[in-house]
Amino acid sequence: MRLVVGSVLIWAFVGHAAAGSMSVVADRDGTLFEDPEGALASGAGPSVFAGRNNFTDNGVRRGLFHFDLAGVLPPGGAHVVQSVAVVITNVSESNTTPREYRLHRVLADWGEGVSVGAGGGGAPAEPSDATWIHTSSAHDFWTSNGGQFDGEPSARLVVAGPGAYRFEGPELIRDLALWAANPEHNFGWILIGDETVRQTAKGFASREHPDPALRPVLEIRFRGAAER
Repeated sequence: MRLVVGSVLIWAFVGHAAAGSMSVVADRDGTLFEDPEGALASGAGPSVFAGRNNFTDNGVRRGLFHFDLAGVLPPGGAHVVQSVAVVITNVSESNTTPREYRLHRVLADWGEGVSVGAGGGGAPAEPSDATWIHTSSAHDFWTSNGGQFDGEPSARLVVAGPGAYRFEGPELIRDLALWAANPEHNFGWILIGDETVRQTAKGFASREHPDPALRPVLEIRFRGAAER
């Protein structure tokens, strides 16, 4: 049984209580490339991009991340989630000026195809790819171009040069609680950078990045009921 109390998430199992943590690597990710035709994607590329590049038109990029939460906590006792962090690694050597990035809860399901974009330019979209206007195919659309997501961010963080960045906060625990109660609504998060000026886009290691240590991870820390 799973219980949701405010922004605190409790898993109730038969057995003994225990504290611990879990790390879940993204099982889907990709980049939305601003394009009114929805012709570009990078579902299987080594990087996910967010921000605005140097293009005069259609320069916005937004990143999608999804984590499979089925069975993420071990059996035994009642577990209270203490913290949730989305850890992504900036692998861009350029555009090191500090910029704010935000994670928003996605409100519609989306797909990851086999397209591999070269840098931040994207590649021709393949079947199942999420694009600027499509959720997963040429016949399935977002309600708004650029993705369908909660207007209030779940986490925000200033990102500068290369390295790992941890997005944390109670709103991420809230999202996890919502998805625990309604697993069919787990569509992950969208990463949005500074889209107000050009040359702000940064690339983050995707789940296909050749270095497993750099891939996006969801970290969950919890304690047993006896420790509350």
